[in-house]
Amino acid sequence: MKISDSIRYVGVDDKTIDLFESQYIVENGVSYNSYLILDEKTAVMDTVDSRGMEEWSKKLEGELEGRKLDYIVVQHMEPDHSGSLEEALKKYPEAVVVGNAKTFQYISQFFETDISDRKLEVKEGDELSLGKHSLKFFMAPMVHWPEVMMTYEASEKVFFSADGFGKFGTLDTDEDWACEARRYYFNIVGKYGAQVQAVLKKAATLEIEKILPLHGPILTENLNYYIDLYNTWSSYKPEKKGVFIAYASIHGNTKKAAEVLADKIRSLGEEKVAIADLSRSDIAECVEDAFKYDRMVLCAATYDGGAFVPMEDFLHHLQIKTYRNRTVGLLENGTWAPMAAKAMKTYLEGMKDIKILEETVSIKSTLRKENDEAMNALAKAIVDAGV
Repeated sequence: MKISDSIRYVGVDDKTIDLFESQYIVENGVSYNSYLILDEKTAVMDTVDSRGMEEWSKKLEGELEGRKLDYIVVQHMEPDHSGSLEEALKKYPEAVVVGNAKTFQYISQFFETDISDRKLEVKEGDELSLGKHSLKFFMAPMVHWPEVMMTYEASEKVFFSADGFGKFGTLDTDEDWACEARRYYFNIVGKYGAQVQAVLKKAATLEIEKILPLHGPILTENLNYYIDLYNTWSSYKPEKKGVFIAYASIHGNTKKAAEVLADKIRSLGEEKVAIADLSRSDIAECVEDAFKYDRMVLCAATYDGGAFVPMEDFLHHLQIKTYRNRTVGLLENGTWAPMAAKAMKTYLEGMKDIKILEETVSIKSTLRKENDEAMNALAKAIVDAGV
């Protein structure tokens, strides 16, 4: 695939993978992107996961057309991008590896190959001339590993963004970019909003016409749309007004209460109410929706003196991904000693800038008429919080 006369795509699609990072469901697979720059010198920008090593190697060899490979630029050492690195080092013994100090530390941890006589260590702002093309390196630590760096090529105004601006799904998947990019961002990069903000400030100084990420499609049009979304996400600001209701129900009674609450909220004029069963939904999609909307209601049965396990797991995910700047309502259920609200509140109090509504609903076993007043109060409070 030609990105330009001088830049070729040599990445691969993985349609056989079931779980990305052994935890994220990827029904449409994932792409491992790699790019070859052809100039007086040649440089490949990252390798691919070992799962795609054979196809990548053939593509790279085909695009080189007999030329030697001069540089292997390693922007990110995570195995989905460096899994083919050792094979490349053996196949191209004259190629110089370009990375920063952390990059080379991690290479020595993953591989046995000695590259001490064929490495070029770069730091913030360093440039590498390939001829007409010059690569300028920007450090992007913790987006989302410590060694990550991104690269700008000025002659073609191309920004190689490592895992930034990536998404799940193979390149031939026809789907909305934002949905899977959002799920990718909040579950993989989301903890590091401050670091993403720092990268966006660096990118703002550059004239960029193409963004080339390590996962997902090459971005060439309406770049402000993607950059604005990243700014919103990394600032922990809600993307949309709406209410996300997440419930953890054992025998179905808490589910019924959550659904009744959703109807009450809609009846008060709330246009967007999303609801998810934490026991059966993709947890990554639930995390995505929690960050997407400005308000959330948590509904959980009591279990072993706390909240039912799927709710505890969900709140743990939100906590480690730095969930903040939201309003949250609580609904609990319990037969002899309702304790779920207390457990959920404990998690939320450990997060920053979370407003917990006072109008908590406490149900004993099943939703009854006696709960109407509390349910109505919670519905009104969560709607009013979005005004």
